[in-house]
Amino acid sequence: MIPAKKPRTIAVVSAGLGQPSSTRLLADRLAAASERHIRDMGDELQLEVIELREHARDLTNHLLTGFPSPALQGAIDAVLGAGGVIAVSPIFSASYSGLFKMFWDVLDRDGLGGTPVLIAATGGTARHSLALEHALRPLFGYLGAATVPTAVYAASEDWGSGGVPADGSLVERIDRAARELAKAVHARADRDTRGSDAFADPVPFENLLRSTSAPD
Repeated sequence: MIPAKKPRTIAVVSAGLGQPSSTRLLADRLAAASERHIRDMGDELQLEVIELREHARDLTNHLLTGFPSPALQGAIDAVLGAGGVIAVSPIFSASYSGLFKMFWDVLDRDGLGGTPVLIAATGGTARHSLALEHALRPLFGYLGAATVPTAVYAASEDWGSGGVPADGSLVERIDRAARELAKAVHARADRDTRGSDAFADPVPFENLLRSTSAPD
C-alpha cells in the first residue's frame, strides 16, 4: 500500500497593523494563488496564517527576557517547520516595519536555511517598491532563505473595490511569484523525500563487513 502524501505546508506571515489591512489582503491573495499552483501539481497544501499584530506584546517581552510565550512559540514553530513562507510587510520610512523585523529577530539564525520564501510588501505609493530589493531580500538572504525571484509590491492605487486588484500587472506578479514558490516548495519536498528514503532500509553492518572481507 502506497502511503498518502503529506500535505505541503506554507506559513503566511503578515505584519499589517490595521484590521482589515492591505498587507493581510495581499498575503491572502498570494496564499490563494500558491495553493492553486500547489494543487495543480497534485499536492495538498496546509496554510498556517500568522498575524504578527496578535504577537506584538509577546515579541517585545521575548526580546527583553529571551523567553517566548506559548502562543509566540507556536508561531515560531509553524514558520520553522513550514515547507515555504510568504512574508508580507507594510513599508514604513522606506523599509519593513519594526513589528516585521522583530519577528525575524527572534528566530534561530539558521532556522530558515534553504526554505523557499516569497517576499511582498504594501505601501501608499509605488515609489516605495524598491524596499523589497534593498531591505526585505537582504534580510532573508542573511537568514539563509531561498527567496524566490519575483517579489510583489502593492500600492494603494493597485487595489480596486472589494479588495480585488485593479491593476492587471499586480495580478500577474501575484500569480508568477506564487507559481515560483509552489515549484520551490514542491522541489524541496521531493529532495527531502529522496534523502530520507536513501536511509530507510540500511544494509546491516555485518553484511558490509562480509562484503569487504577477503575470500576464503
